[in-house]
Amino acid sequence: MTHKFIHPVETRYRTEIAKIFTEERKLETWLKIEATLAQVHARMGTIPQNIAEEIGKKANIKDVKIERVNQIDEEIHHDLMAMVKGLAEQCEGDAGKYIHLGATSYDIEDTALAILLRDALNHIQESLKMLLKQLVLLMERTQNLACIGRTHGQHAIPTTYGMRFGVWAYEFDRHLDRISETIKRISYGKMSGAVGTMASFGDKGIEIQDLVMKALDLKPVLVANQVVQRDGHAEVIFLTSLIGQTLAKIAREIRILQRNEISEIFEPFKENQVGSSTMPHKRNPHKSERICSLARILKSNTIVALDNMVLEDERDLTNSASERVIFAENFIFLDFMITQLTQIMEGLEFNEKKIEENLNLTKGACLAEKIMVNLVNKGIGRQEGHEILRQAAIQARNQHEYMKNILIKNVKISDKFTQQELDEIMDPHKYLGKAVELVHNLMKYLKKKYGI
Repeated sequence: MTHKFIHPVETRYRTEIAKIFTEERKLETWLKIEATLAQVHARMGTIPQNIAEEIGKKANIKDVKIERVNQIDEEIHHDLMAMVKGLAEQCEGDAGKYIHLGATSYDIEDTALAILLRDALNHIQESLKMLLKQLVLLMERTQNLACIGRTHGQHAIPTTYGMRFGVWAYEFDRHLDRISETIKRISYGKMSGAVGTMASFGDKGIEIQDLVMKALDLKPVLVANQVVQRDGHAEVIFLTSLIGQTLAKIAREIRILQRNEISEIFEPFKENQVGSSTMPHKRNPHKSERICSLARILKSNTIVALDNMVLEDERDLTNSASERVIFAENFIFLDFMITQLTQIMEGLEFNEKKIEENLNLTKGACLAEKIMVNLVNKGIGRQEGHEILRQAAIQARNQHEYMKNILIKNVKISDKFTQQELDEIMDPHKYLGKAVELVHNLMKYLKKKYGI
């Protein structure tokens, strides 16, 4: 009977990366490793060459069908051995007797997992590059777009949207570096038997393991027990969570900047899109909210991955069931989140009128730092200048007055600056420091590194 899906990872949030985590892909990878092991055995003279060729010929999901393997698994309650039996059924002559010779289940499973995780990380790498490209385009478009910078949720000093996008892009650049390093550390397999001693391979164990891994473009572990140790797998899950938190940070910022009171940028909203079932006027940032929600799952699965490191003796099975969940979940959700944010960035809307209005919302108070620096140049000490401006900011706020008007009435200020000088100093567009140059340098670096 065909079952109905209950997990949204299979429907609402599924992306192309899901193909890596299907039962068919796992079976296909297991069969490839079994065929590779047989070929190496033949090369070592352990089994006849024609036997290895027969195993290699039948080790595919057209001959070894997933339905039959599942049927065998229902009978014997061991999915890896079900694959071995399913392959043996398809092999002619005595070939079936030599399948899985000397190996333990996790020689196949962990080696396959390394291949699948490597493929998944490569996929995420490409997805992130697409997002990075969109951020670079936004940096280029908004490198001169001045806006108010905020710290602690309060207006600080001017910055640019180019800077804001640049900070995000640079973080993804670091994530891409982390992915490259993690791929190196996860690309290890094993072929060392029940507790890692290679006893079942006789005196040829190290050579067999080396040859199998070389054929699979993996590195052989130098030592293991029945499993490849789970620190590398925990690192993979932590990395997906780390990237997820960056995505959530950006999505949260979009949500904040889309608030009616701020209204500077908006995630795209289709013509027929509905924001609320009861409030027709609503334009909810639901795509950004979705990213923040899924990031919580990625983060929570990090705890599971860390717990999976704690296995008893030469191994127990407490990692197995949870790993069937966390790898697929984290990679599929992460790829969806990256794709979603890329689409948001592609269609991001700017309200430049509101951006300018917010830049001047504090009526010049956000330029207090600039005035303080200029006061020092006029002979007033930095601490004294700080206090003058602090008091002036309070007065301007309480009286709903422009900072410039308060300052010009202060004798210490009016003695140092003319009205024209104050007008020049208090132009927020002229207090951007090296923002434009910093963004330009970052764009140059990213374009060169990623060929954008």
